[in-house]
Amino acid sequence: MSAAQPAICQREIVVLGAGQDAGAPQIGNADDTGPRLLPSSLGVIDRENGQRFLFDATPAISDQMAMMDRIDPPKAGLGIDGVFLTHAHIGHYFGLAYFGREAAGADRVPVFAMYRMAKFLRENAPWSQLVTLDNIALTEMEAGGFTVVSDEFGVLPITVPHRDEFSETVGFLIMTPDKRALYIPDLDSWDDFAEAGGGMLSDLIGGVDYAFIDATFWDDNELKKPDGTGRDMSDIPHPRVSATMDLLADLPASERAKVQFIHYNHTNPIRDPDSTESKEVEARGFNVARRGDRVCLAQ
Repeated sequence: MSAAQPAICQREIVVLGAGQDAGAPQIGNADDTGPRLLPSSLGVIDRENGQRFLFDATPAISDQMAMMDRIDPPKAGLGIDGVFLTHAHIGHYFGLAYFGREAAGADRVPVFAMYRMAKFLRENAPWSQLVTLDNIALTEMEAGGFTVVSDEFGVLPITVPHRDEFSETVGFLIMTPDKRALYIPDLDSWDDFAEAGGGMLSDLIGGVDYAFIDATFWDDNELKKPDGTGRDMSDIPHPRVSATMDLLADLPASERAKVQFIHYNHTNPIRDPDSTESKEVEARGFNVARRGDRVCLAQ
């Protein structure tokens, strides 16, 4: 009698990229020999309903969709049933351009965005051309408004504090009957998020099975040069990975294990899986999201 076959994952998340917007190596860093990074994006494959979704459309969308195609080939065309956008910074929406006439010439790819994000796309070229030529079809979301994708899958946007020059910024709760995932790749600080009414990070983690959260920088010294110069990191107010781990240090091991650090800068030492800092993350019971990681939401 043959061994039992493993159960097929009916809905899964694929980490299509885990880097900051510009990936790595970044422009002007041709001598960078560290691990390649693609900008942060999640793919959701729903085999039960024959659907596939992107969370953020990055400048590396061609490579990222090819990765998803290798895992679950599209039934027809691009095989994208929805793109959920967090905000209007380059690593999170520039990939929409590849749906246009110069590339895929797509036919009404559903794009889900908040009010200001959708307005920005409608009113500013070249994105407006995607709308007028029906390459994309915009659906506006509301904070706290649940978007029903199917009977087994829905998405809830969560407003987060961040640099909002062109749009608001949101994270997403990816919700299924079996498991839930949180995706917040960009925000200014967890304290600001709590003060704005978003609640404590520990409570958010308690309500999900996986938490993909901002890991842009390791600590406040990351951009300093050997001579003491460098960018003032107070101008770049992301939560530091080291501080987030301190914030969550008292959680049970089962809760800490839900955390998947994502959206790390090319300077962040956790970019290297063998770094001391990556090993510290693991030793403290957390995880670093890596391109190609897959987690199952429903067997």
